[in-house]
Amino acid sequence: MHILFLTDNFPPEVNAPAARTHEHCREWARAGHEVTVVTCAPNFPAGRVFDGYRNRLVQWETTDGIRVVRVWTYVAPNEGLVRRTLDYASYMVGAVLAAPLAGNVDVVVATSPQFFAACAGCLVARMLGTPFVLELRDLWPESIRAVGAMGDGPALRVLERLELFLYRKAAAVVCVTQSFRDNLVTRGIDGGKISVVTNGVDLDRFRPVAKDRRLAAELGLAGSFVAGYVGTHGMAHGLETLIEAAAGLRLRGDADDIRLVLIGDGAAKTALVERAKGLGLDTVGFVDPVPREAVARYWSLLDAGIIHLKRDALFRTVIPSKLFECMAMGIPVLLGVEGESAGIVEAEGAGLTFEPESPRALGEGLVRLARDEELRKRLGENGRTAARKYDRSALAADMLAILNDVVAEPRAMRHPA
Repeated sequence: MHILFLTDNFPPEVNAPAARTHEHCREWARAGHEVTVVTCAPNFPAGRVFDGYRNRLVQWETTDGIRVVRVWTYVAPNEGLVRRTLDYASYMVGAVLAAPLAGNVDVVVATSPQFFAACAGCLVARMLGTPFVLELRDLWPESIRAVGAMGDGPALRVLERLELFLYRKAAAVVCVTQSFRDNLVTRGIDGGKISVVTNGVDLDRFRPVAKDRRLAAELGLAGSFVAGYVGTHGMAHGLETLIEAAAGLRLRGDADDIRLVLIGDGAAKTALVERAKGLGLDTVGFVDPVPREAVARYWSLLDAGIIHLKRDALFRTVIPSKLFECMAMGIPVLLGVEGESAGIVEAEGAGLTFEPESPRALGEGLVRLARDEELRKRLGENGRTAARKYDRSALAADMLAILNDVVAEPRAMRHPA
Protein backbone atom coordinates (compact mmCIF):
# COMPACT_ATOMS: atom_id res chain seq x y z
CA MET A 1 0.00 0.00 0.00
CA HIS A 2 1.23 3.51 -0.82
CA ILE A 3 0.19 6.03 1.85
CA LEU A 4 0.31 9.75 1.09
CA PHE A 5 0.36 11.79 4.30
CA LEU A 6 -0.20 15.58 4.36
CA THR A 7 1.01 17.52 7.39
CA ASP A 8 2.61 20.91 7.94
CA ASN A 9 4.64 19.64 10.94
CA PHE A 10 7.38 17.04 10.57
CA PRO A 11 10.86 16.43 12.05
CA PRO A 12 13.27 18.00 12.71
CA GLU A 13 10.45 19.98 14.32
CA VAL A 14 9.91 18.60 17.82
CA ASN A 15 6.25 19.32 18.54
CA ALA A 16 3.67 16.60 19.18
CA PRO A 17 2.17 16.54 15.63
CA ALA A 18 5.61 16.10 14.10
CA ALA A 19 6.48 13.25 16.45
CA ARG A 20 3.16 11.42 15.97
CA THR A 21 3.30 11.64 12.19
CA HIS A 22 6.94 10.59 11.94
CA GLU A 23 6.62 7.67 14.32
CA HIS A 24 3.47 6.35 12.65
CA CYS A 25 4.91 6.69 9.17
CA ARG A 26 8.18 5.11 10.27
CA GLU A 27 6.33 2.05 11.56
CA TRP A 28 4.28 1.78 8.36
CA ALA A 29 7.46 1.91 6.29
CA ARG A 30 9.02 -0.77 8.49
CA ALA A 31 5.94 -2.91 7.85
CA GLY A 32 6.76 -2.81 4.14
CA HIS A 33 4.45 -0.04 2.94
CA GLU A 34 5.46 2.90 0.76
CA VAL A 35 4.99 6.18 2.60
CA THR A 36 5.24 9.70 1.18
CA VAL A 37 4.86 12.77 3.39
CA VAL A 38 4.15 16.22 1.94
CA THR A 39 5.20 18.90 4.41
CA CYS A 40 7.04 22.23 4.46
CA ALA A 41 10.47 23.51 5.46
CA PRO A 42 10.79 23.04 9.24
CA ASN A 43 10.13 26.34 11.01
CA PHE A 44 7.73 25.76 13.93
CA PRO A 45 7.12 27.53 16.28
CA ALA A 46 9.40 30.55 15.79
CA GLY A 47 8.71 30.96 12.07
CA ARG A 48 12.40 30.65 11.18
CA VAL A 49 13.55 27.96 8.76
CA PHE A 50 15.84 25.51 10.55
CA ASP A 51 19.55 25.43 9.80
CA GLY A 52 20.36 23.17 6.86
CA TYR A 53 17.02 23.81 5.12
CA ARG A 54 15.75 26.37 2.64
CA ASN A 55 12.20 27.41 1.84
CA ARG A 56 12.25 26.18 -1.74
CA LEU A 57 9.44 25.51 -4.18
CA VAL A 58 9.94 21.73 -3.84
CA GLN A 59 12.66 19.68 -2.18
CA TRP A 60 13.01 15.96 -1.47
CA GLU A 61 14.60 13.86 1.24
CA THR A 62 14.31 10.39 2.73
CA THR A 63 14.24 9.62 6.46
CA ASP A 64 13.59 6.28 8.15
CA GLY A 65 12.28 4.83 4.89
CA ILE A 66 9.82 7.72 4.44
CA ARG A 67 9.95 9.81 1.26
CA VAL A 68 9.52 13.46 2.30
CA VAL A 69 8.44 16.19 -0.10
CA ARG A 70 8.85 19.72 1.28
CA VAL A 71 6.95 22.55 -0.41
CA TRP A 72 7.28 26.33 -0.24
CA THR A 73 5.09 28.11 2.31
CA TYR A 74 4.70 31.61 3.66
CA VAL A 75 6.78 31.14 6.81
CA ALA A 76 5.42 32.91 9.88
CA PRO A 77 5.73 32.55 13.66
CA ASN A 78 2.96 30.74 15.53
CA GLU A 79 1.26 34.01 16.44
CA GLY A 80 -0.96 36.54 14.70
CA LEU A 81 -4.12 35.37 12.95
CA VAL A 82 -3.49 36.91 9.50
CA ARG A 83 0.09 35.71 9.09
CA ARG A 84 -0.72 32.23 10.39
CA THR A 85 -3.65 32.00 7.99
CA LEU A 86 -1.35 32.90 5.09
CA ASP A 87 1.08 30.24 6.31
CA TYR A 88 -1.64 27.58 6.46
CA ALA A 89 -3.23 28.56 3.14
CA SER A 90 0.12 28.54 1.33
CA TYR A 91 0.77 25.03 2.62
CA MET A 92 -2.60 23.90 1.27
CA VAL A 93 -1.78 25.24 -2.19
CA GLY A 94 1.72 23.77 -2.18
CA ALA A 95 0.52 20.37 -0.97
CA VAL A 96 -2.19 20.15 -3.63
CA LEU A 97 0.28 21.05 -6.38
CA ALA A 98 3.02 18.71 -5.13
CA ALA A 99 0.88 15.67 -4.27
CA PRO A 100 0.84 14.25 -7.84
CA LEU A 101 4.64 13.97 -7.61
CA ALA A 102 4.09 11.07 -5.23
CA GLY A 103 2.85 8.90 -8.10
CA ASN A 104 0.18 6.24 -7.63
CA VAL A 105 -1.16 6.20 -4.08
CA ASP A 106 -3.77 4.05 -2.38
CA VAL A 107 -4.93 6.38 0.39
CA VAL A 108 -4.50 10.05 1.35
CA VAL A 109 -4.22 10.95 5.03
CA ALA A 110 -4.33 14.54 6.26
CA THR A 111 -3.94 15.66 9.83
CA SER A 112 -5.46 18.53 11.75
CA PRO A 113 -5.36 21.06 13.25
CA GLN A 114 -5.53 23.49 10.97
CA PHE A 115 -8.07 22.43 8.44
CA PHE A 116 -6.23 23.89 5.48
CA ALA A 117 -4.14 20.70 5.61
CA ALA A 118 -7.34 18.68 5.80
CA CYS A 119 -8.77 20.64 2.86
CA ALA A 120 -5.66 19.77 0.89
CA GLY A 121 -6.14 16.11 1.75
CA CYS A 122 -9.74 16.14 0.59
CA LEU A 123 -8.84 17.87 -2.70
CA VAL A 124 -5.85 15.62 -3.38
CA ALA A 125 -7.90 12.48 -2.73
CA ARG A 126 -10.46 13.68 -5.27
CA MET A 127 -7.73 14.47 -7.79
CA LEU A 128 -6.07 11.09 -7.41
CA GLY A 129 -9.28 9.06 -7.06
CA THR A 130 -8.25 7.62 -3.69
CA PRO A 131 -9.97 7.48 -0.28
CA PHE A 132 -9.43 10.35 2.15
CA VAL A 133 -8.74 9.74 5.86
CA LEU A 134 -8.82 12.66 8.29
CA GLU A 135 -6.73 12.43 11.46
CA LEU A 136 -8.31 14.68 14.09
CA ARG A 137 -5.80 15.89 16.69
CA ASP A 138 -7.71 18.98 17.77
CA LEU A 139 -11.24 20.32 17.50
CA TRP A 140 -10.29 23.16 15.19
CA PRO A 141 -11.73 25.81 14.77
CA GLU A 142 -13.27 25.49 18.27
CA SER A 143 -9.75 25.72 19.71
CA ILE A 144 -9.39 29.17 18.08
CA ARG A 145 -12.37 30.36 20.09
CA ALA A 146 -11.06 28.71 23.26
CA VAL A 147 -7.78 30.67 23.25
CA GLY A 148 -9.47 33.93 22.26
CA ALA A 149 -7.78 34.19 18.86
CA MET A 150 -11.13 34.65 17.12
CA GLY A 151 -14.52 35.58 18.48
CA ASP A 152 -17.90 34.26 17.39
CA GLY A 153 -18.84 35.67 14.03
CA PRO A 154 -19.37 34.90 10.35
CA ALA A 155 -15.77 33.82 9.75
CA LEU A 156 -15.83 31.26 12.54
CA ARG A 157 -19.19 29.91 11.40
CA VAL A 158 -17.82 29.43 7.88
CA LEU A 159 -14.86 27.48 9.30
CA GLU A 160 -17.20 25.31 11.34
CA ARG A 161 -19.26 24.48 8.25
CA LEU A 162 -16.04 23.59 6.45
CA GLU A 163 -15.06 21.40 9.41
CA LEU A 164 -18.30 19.41 9.22
CA PHE A 165 -18.01 19.14 5.43
CA LEU A 166 -14.57 17.53 5.77
CA TYR A 167 -15.78 15.06 8.40
CA ARG A 168 -18.60 14.02 6.09
CA LYS A 169 -16.36 13.67 3.05
CA ALA A 170 -13.72 11.59 4.80
CA ALA A 171 -13.93 7.82 4.32
CA ALA A 172 -12.67 7.52 7.91
CA VAL A 173 -11.91 9.88 10.77
CA VAL A 174 -9.20 8.94 13.30
CA CYS A 175 -9.52 10.86 16.59
CA VAL A 176 -6.90 11.04 19.34
CA THR A 177 -9.45 11.03 22.20
CA GLN A 178 -12.81 9.45 22.92
CA SER A 179 -14.18 12.90 23.71
CA PHE A 180 -13.43 14.04 20.16
CA ARG A 181 -15.33 11.05 18.81
CA ASP A 182 -18.31 11.79 21.06
CA ASN A 183 -18.28 15.42 19.92
CA LEU A 184 -18.47 14.44 16.26
CA VAL A 185 -21.25 11.93 16.82
CA THR A 186 -23.39 14.50 18.65
CA ARG A 187 -22.92 16.81 15.66
CA GLY A 188 -24.29 14.25 13.22
CA ILE A 189 -21.16 12.52 11.91
CA ASP A 190 -21.53 8.78 11.32
CA GLY A 191 -19.96 7.05 14.33
CA GLY A 192 -19.29 3.97 12.25
CA LYS A 193 -16.45 5.67 10.40
CA ILE A 194 -14.85 7.26 13.48
CA SER A 195 -12.03 5.45 15.30
CA VAL A 196 -9.87 6.45 18.25
CA VAL A 197 -6.09 6.05 18.13
CA THR A 198 -4.68 7.93 21.10
CA ASN A 199 -1.40 9.75 21.26
CA GLY A 200 1.46 7.66 22.56
CA VAL A 201 5.19 7.50 23.07
CA ASP A 202 8.27 5.94 21.50
CA LEU A 203 9.34 3.69 24.37
CA ASP A 204 12.79 3.19 22.85
CA ARG A 205 13.47 6.94 23.01
CA PHE A 206 11.70 7.82 26.24
CA ARG A 207 12.62 5.62 29.19
CA PRO A 208 13.95 6.15 32.72
CA VAL A 209 17.55 7.39 32.74
CA ALA A 210 19.79 8.89 35.38
CA LYS A 211 19.68 12.66 35.70
CA ASP A 212 22.24 14.30 33.42
CA ARG A 213 24.37 15.88 36.15
CA ARG A 214 26.60 17.73 33.73
CA LEU A 215 23.66 19.36 31.99
CA ALA A 216 22.06 20.18 35.33
CA ALA A 217 25.24 21.97 36.41
CA GLU A 218 25.41 23.89 33.11
CA LEU A 219 21.86 25.15 33.64
CA GLY A 220 22.36 25.96 37.30
CA LEU A 221 19.95 23.25 38.46
CA ALA A 222 22.33 21.03 40.44
CA GLY A 223 21.26 20.25 43.98
CA SER A 224 17.70 21.49 43.55
CA PHE A 225 14.28 19.91 43.15
CA VAL A 226 13.56 20.63 39.48
CA ALA A 227 10.08 20.77 37.98
CA GLY A 228 9.63 21.69 34.37
CA TYR A 229 7.50 22.18 31.32
CA VAL A 230 8.65 20.81 27.95
CA GLY A 231 6.90 21.94 24.78
CA THR A 232 5.25 24.80 22.95
CA HIS A 233 4.73 28.04 24.90
CA GLY A 234 1.42 28.84 23.23
CA MET A 235 -1.76 30.74 23.92
CA ALA A 236 -3.57 27.61 25.06
CA HIS A 237 -1.01 26.53 27.64
CA GLY A 238 -1.51 29.22 30.25
CA LEU A 239 2.13 29.05 31.35
CA GLU A 240 1.85 32.30 33.28
CA THR A 241 0.39 30.05 35.98
CA LEU A 242 3.87 28.53 36.43
CA ILE A 243 5.43 31.98 36.83
CA GLU A 244 2.83 33.06 39.36
CA ALA A 245 3.26 29.77 41.26
CA ALA A 246 7.00 30.42 41.58
CA ALA A 247 6.29 33.94 42.82
CA GLY A 248 3.88 32.57 45.40
CA LEU A 249 6.39 30.01 46.65
CA ARG A 250 9.00 32.72 47.10
CA LEU A 251 6.54 34.91 48.97
CA ARG A 252 5.74 32.05 51.35
CA GLY A 253 9.40 31.10 51.77
CA ASP A 254 8.96 27.66 50.16
CA ALA A 255 11.02 28.19 47.02
CA ASP A 256 14.64 28.02 48.17
CA ASP A 257 15.25 24.53 46.80
CA ILE A 258 12.54 24.38 44.11
CA ARG A 259 13.49 25.39 40.58
CA LEU A 260 11.23 25.67 37.54
CA VAL A 261 12.54 25.33 33.99
CA LEU A 262 10.52 25.94 30.81
CA ILE A 263 11.97 24.32 27.69
CA GLY A 264 10.73 25.31 24.25
CA ASP A 265 9.42 28.30 22.34
CA GLY A 266 6.15 29.80 21.17
CA ALA A 267 3.96 32.85 20.91
CA ALA A 268 3.82 33.40 24.68
CA LYS A 269 7.50 32.93 25.51
CA THR A 270 8.65 36.55 25.31
CA ALA A 271 5.89 37.67 27.68
CA LEU A 272 6.71 34.82 30.08
CA VAL A 273 10.39 35.72 30.18
CA GLU A 274 9.56 39.37 30.78
CA ARG A 275 7.11 38.48 33.55
CA ALA A 276 9.67 36.32 35.34
CA LYS A 277 12.28 39.08 35.04
CA GLY A 278 9.82 41.67 36.30
CA LEU A 279 9.18 39.59 39.40
CA GLY A 280 12.89 38.98 39.94
CA LEU A 281 12.43 35.21 39.87
CA ASP A 282 15.87 33.63 39.87
CA THR A 283 14.20 30.28 40.54
CA VAL A 284 12.68 30.18 37.03
CA GLY A 285 14.79 29.40 33.97
CA PHE A 286 14.07 29.25 30.25
CA VAL A 287 15.74 26.98 27.70
CA ASP A 288 15.41 27.41 23.96
CA PRO A 289 14.09 24.49 21.86
CA VAL A 290 16.49 21.56 21.71
CA PRO A 291 17.02 19.06 18.89
CA ARG A 292 14.60 16.17 18.82
CA GLU A 293 17.29 13.63 19.69
CA ALA A 294 18.16 15.64 22.85
CA VAL A 295 14.64 15.99 24.27
CA ALA A 296 14.91 12.93 26.53
CA ARG A 297 18.18 14.27 27.96
CA TYR A 298 16.36 17.42 29.09
CA TRP A 299 13.43 15.43 30.47
CA SER A 300 15.98 13.61 32.64
CA LEU A 301 16.67 16.85 34.54
CA LEU A 302 13.16 16.89 35.96
CA ASP A 303 12.01 15.56 39.31
CA ALA A 304 8.45 16.42 38.22
CA GLY A 305 6.90 17.28 34.86
CA ILE A 306 4.29 20.05 34.68
CA ILE A 307 1.54 19.82 32.06
CA HIS A 308 -0.95 22.66 31.92
CA LEU A 309 -3.73 24.09 29.75
CA LYS A 310 -6.08 26.99 30.31
CA ARG A 311 -9.37 26.26 32.01
CA ASP A 312 -11.83 25.77 29.15
CA ALA A 313 -14.45 23.12 28.42
CA LEU A 314 -12.69 22.28 25.14
CA PHE A 315 -9.48 21.30 26.90
CA ARG A 316 -11.33 18.69 28.94
CA THR A 317 -11.39 16.69 25.71
CA VAL A 318 -7.65 16.68 25.01
CA ILE A 319 -4.77 14.48 26.13
CA PRO A 320 -1.41 16.25 25.68
CA SER A 321 1.12 13.88 24.17
CA LYS A 322 3.82 15.11 26.55
CA LEU A 323 1.90 13.28 29.28
CA PHE A 324 2.99 9.96 27.80
CA GLU A 325 6.60 11.08 27.42
CA CYS A 326 6.69 12.15 31.05
CA MET A 327 5.18 8.86 32.19
CA ALA A 328 7.53 6.80 30.03
CA MET A 329 10.53 8.59 31.55
CA GLY A 330 9.30 7.57 35.01
CA ILE A 331 8.80 11.20 36.03
CA PRO A 332 5.81 12.07 38.28
CA VAL A 333 3.29 14.35 36.60
CA LEU A 334 1.81 17.58 37.92
CA LEU A 335 -1.23 17.93 35.69
CA GLY A 336 -3.29 21.09 35.38
CA VAL A 337 -5.69 19.77 32.75
CA GLU A 338 -9.22 18.60 33.47
CA GLY A 339 -11.15 15.79 31.78
CA GLU A 340 -9.67 12.75 30.02
CA SER A 341 -6.07 13.64 30.89
CA ALA A 342 -6.84 13.88 34.59
CA GLY A 343 -8.69 10.58 34.39
CA ILE A 344 -5.56 8.85 33.07
CA VAL A 345 -3.25 10.35 35.69
CA GLU A 346 -5.60 9.55 38.56
CA ALA A 347 -6.49 6.03 37.37
CA GLU A 348 -2.85 5.10 36.80
CA GLY A 349 -1.53 6.84 39.91
CA ALA A 350 1.06 8.58 37.72
CA GLY A 351 1.01 12.00 39.35
CA LEU A 352 -0.96 14.73 41.06
CA THR A 353 -3.67 16.84 39.46
CA PHE A 354 -4.30 20.48 40.27
CA GLU A 355 -6.85 23.10 39.29
CA PRO A 356 -5.93 24.76 35.97
CA GLU A 357 -4.87 28.41 36.18
CA SER A 358 -4.41 28.16 39.96
CA PRO A 359 -0.86 29.17 40.96
CA ARG A 360 -1.57 28.28 44.58
CA ALA A 361 -2.72 24.74 43.70
CA LEU A 362 0.35 24.22 41.52
CA GLY A 363 2.59 25.54 44.27
CA GLU A 364 1.09 23.15 46.80
CA GLY A 365 1.71 20.24 44.43
CA LEU A 366 5.32 21.31 43.91
CA VAL A 367 5.98 21.50 47.65
CA ARG A 368 4.34 18.14 48.26
CA LEU A 369 6.47 16.38 45.67
CA ALA A 370 9.64 18.20 46.68
CA ARG A 371 9.23 17.05 50.27
CA ASP A 372 8.18 13.43 49.65
CA GLU A 373 10.76 11.35 47.80
CA GLU A 374 8.83 8.11 48.33
CA LEU A 375 5.74 9.63 46.73
CA ARG A 376 7.79 10.75 43.73
CA LYS A 377 9.26 7.28 43.35
CA ARG A 378 5.84 5.57 43.52
CA LEU A 379 4.19 7.95 41.05
CA GLY A 380 7.10 7.64 38.63
CA GLU A 381 7.03 3.84 38.70
CA ASN A 382 3.28 3.82 38.17
CA GLY A 383 3.64 6.13 35.19
CA ARG A 384 6.33 4.00 33.61
CA THR A 385 4.14 0.91 33.90
CA ALA A 386 1.11 2.71 32.45
CA ALA A 387 3.11 4.13 29.52
CA ARG A 388 3.40 0.63 28.06
CA LYS A 389 -0.29 0.88 27.13
CA TYR A 390 0.57 3.79 24.85
CA ASP A 391 3.44 2.26 22.87
CA ARG A 392 3.58 4.22 19.62
CA SER A 393 4.45 1.18 17.51
CA ALA A 394 1.28 -0.63 18.63
CA LEU A 395 -0.83 2.48 18.04
CA ALA A 396 0.68 2.90 14.58
CA ALA A 397 -0.37 -0.68 13.82
CA ASP A 398 -3.91 0.16 14.94
CA MET A 399 -4.08 3.11 12.55
CA LEU A 400 -2.55 1.06 9.75
CA ALA A 401 -5.38 -1.48 10.16
CA ILE A 402 -7.87 1.37 9.69
CA LEU A 403 -6.13 2.48 6.49
CA ASN A 404 -6.14 -1.08 5.18
CA ASP A 405 -9.88 -1.34 5.82
CA VAL A 406 -10.53 1.94 4.00
CA VAL A 407 -8.52 0.88 0.96
CA ALA A 408 -10.36 -2.46 0.88
CA GLU A 409 -13.80 -0.77 0.79
CA PRO A 410 -15.71 -0.73 -2.49
CA ARG A 411 -14.93 2.42 -4.46
CA ALA A 412 -18.51 3.68 -4.21
CA MET A 413 -18.17 3.93 -0.39
CA ARG A 414 -14.91 5.88 -0.37
CA HIS A 415 -16.30 9.37 -0.95
CA PRO A 416 -19.40 9.84 1.19
CA ALA A 417 -21.93 12.34 -0.06
